[in-house]
Amino acid sequence: MAAHGTQHCETTTLGVLLRHEGIDLSEPMLFGLGSGLSFIYWDSKAMGFPFLGGRVKPFELTRNLAAVLGLELLVEETTSARKAWRNVAGPIDAGRPVGLQLDSYHLDYFSTKVHFGGHIVAMYGYDEQDAHLVDTAPQGGAVTTGLAALAGARAERGPMTARHRSFTLTAPCGPPSPRERIIPAIKTCADAFLHPPIANLGHRGIEKTAKQVPKWLERSADPGQDLPRAAVLMEKAGTGGALFRNLYRDFLAECAQLIDSDHLRTGHRLYAEAAALWTEVAELIAAAGESGDEKHLTRAGAVLHELSRVEREAMGALSRL
Repeated sequence: MAAHGTQHCETTTLGVLLRHEGIDLSEPMLFGLGSGLSFIYWDSKAMGFPFLGGRVKPFELTRNLAAVLGLELLVEETTSARKAWRNVAGPIDAGRPVGLQLDSYHLDYFSTKVHFGGHIVAMYGYDEQDAHLVDTAPQGGAVTTGLAALAGARAERGPMTARHRSFTLTAPCGPPSPRERIIPAIKTCADAFLHPPIANLGHRGIEKTAKQVPKWLERSADPGQDLPRAAVLMEKAGTGGALFRNLYRDFLAECAQLIDSDHLRTGHRLYAEAAALWTEVAELIAAAGESGDEKHLTRAGAVLHELSRVEREAMGALSRL
């Protein structure tokens, strides 16, 4: 039950579920076919510090991928812990792995204890004490957690949580060829990015971030902690680096080997540029937190302004596929 050195929780889980169905796709391909790339700048009075997101909301990627590949997605939710366990044990007893959405805070193997209710894992077995799971490579790949810890993680309520959500995927006879599904998935992603309904999403959200980031030292009660943490979330927290842009760059590279298109090559070249710029932004934000010097944030704002243009241009090319 290896996770193939994966980085992002939802695509790791989808890979496990699809390999059971005889479909073996790379993590970037799963991310791209699920139209996973996005951007959100999220801030509110209730939040200690703003949040930058680089992907669609939890579970949307799974729904997108199932629709694109014509898979049967069966989702179970319940308020009853007992029924929730039956929903998982049933398929596993029949030899089928199950996806779970839960709060990573409770899982025994998680080294950093933070509440994140949008975490997704694959479960493939259990015994009297433990559940056997597959998580991302940084979390250990094939891991175990106590059944009580698992129950706590599934029962948690709060932002991004789902009620004991579990899901299975079934492929139709004759696995689908992803190739003809690539262009529609890319265009879906590009259209959402280019025409966001509100100003804190898509390319407009990156432009908004360019204006807000220079004020982050004042925005934070504890910049020495908040800014480096924001940088880690962009680079490390299951994003595959560069706020998911590395994953999308690699997806476009894979597509360009399957489909001969100048628009694709342009999109790939620009996303390679964007990925490097996002890593630079994360480094500048961390440096500002560590030094308290706002010149790093001014520079980050300038790079973000450039990023808004680069990604808009990339998505413009991809929308013409």
